[in-house]
Amino acid sequence: MTSAANTPGANTSVVLPASVDSMLELLTLRGYLAERSLATVTYLSLRMGRPLFLEGEAGVGKTEIAKVLSAALGRKLIRLQCYEGLDVSSAVYEWNSAAQMIAIRMAEAAGDTDRDQLSSDIFADRYMIKRPLLQALEPDVAGPPVLLIDELDRADEAFEAYLLEILSDFQVTIPEFGTVKAPSPPIVIITSNRTREIHDALKRRCLYHWVDYPDADRELAIVKSRVPGISAKLSQQVVRFVQALRNQDFYKSPGVAETIDWATALSELDARSLTPQVVGDTLGALLKYQDDITRMRGDTLQKVLKEATSEN
Repeated sequence: MTSAANTPGANTSVVLPASVDSMLELLTLRGYLAERSLATVTYLSLRMGRPLFLEGEAGVGKTEIAKVLSAALGRKLIRLQCYEGLDVSSAVYEWNSAAQMIAIRMAEAAGDTDRDQLSSDIFADRYMIKRPLLQALEPDVAGPPVLLIDELDRADEAFEAYLLEILSDFQVTIPEFGTVKAPSPPIVIITSNRTREIHDALKRRCLYHWVDYPDADRELAIVKSRVPGISAKLSQQVVRFVQALRNQDFYKSPGVAETIDWATALSELDARSLTPQVVGDTLGALLKYQDDITRMRGDTLQKVLKEATSEN
C-alpha cells in the first residue's frame, strides 16, 4: 500500500552535508554505518539533485537510507510502496467522485447551468485526493521532502514508464487540472531487489549504487550499534554465523535486517553463546523459508556453528 509519513519531531530542515565526510558523519550519528562508496553517491545525489537508485538483496539497508536522510535533514518522508498493479490513482492522484457528485447536484438544485463553470469547479484542487507522488511535488516549509519509491521492481513496466516525467522534470500532468511542478525537487530514493531489470531510461535519470552485504567488521559494528545490550562474545558469534551462512546455497540469504533481528532475539533470551539448541529454536528470526531452515539441520548446522564459535 502507499503511505506518507511525517518525520517525528522534524520542523526545520538541516543544511545539506558539505562533503562526503560530513555525509558519513550524518549517517553514522543516526545509526547507519555506511561504506564510503555509499556515502559518496548519496552525497552526490543531494548536491546534484539527482534521484538515487539503490539496488541489492532484500534487507541490506536500502530503504533505511531514506528514513535516515529524512530524520537527519528534518524533511518529511513520503513513501510509495510498489506492488504489481500499482497505478496512477494509487500513486499520484484520484478525484473524489462522491464529493464531485454532491457538488453537481447542489449546483443543479441552485439552478447553475453553466457547464464550463461547473466543470472547472468540480475539477478544483479541493476535490483532488493526492497520493504520494503528487504530495512529494508540493512545497514544504521544512524543505523538499524525501520521496522513497520502494521496491520499484515489484511494479509493472507501464508504471515505471510513467515515472519518467516525474524524474525528468519533477512534474505531473493532470488532464483535467493542468501541470503540477515542484518548486524544488524532492530528494528521491528508489530501491529495487532486482526481481526484474529496471529499464535503462529510468536508470539514466538516477545515480546508481549496488548495496551489498557488509563485511564482517562492518556488520559487527552494526550489531553493536543496533543491539547495545548484546555481549561482545555473542555479537561476534552471530556475525560469524551469518557471514558463513551467506556462503551456503540458500533460497534467501539473511540480510543485515535479519542479523539485527536474530541478535535482538538472542539478547532477549539472555543467550551467552551460540549452541545447537538456541540456534535451532531461533532460526525463524534469521531464515524466512522453511526449505532453508530444513537444510540448516544436522551436519550443516554443526559445520556453520563450529565455524562461528571457533576462537581462532
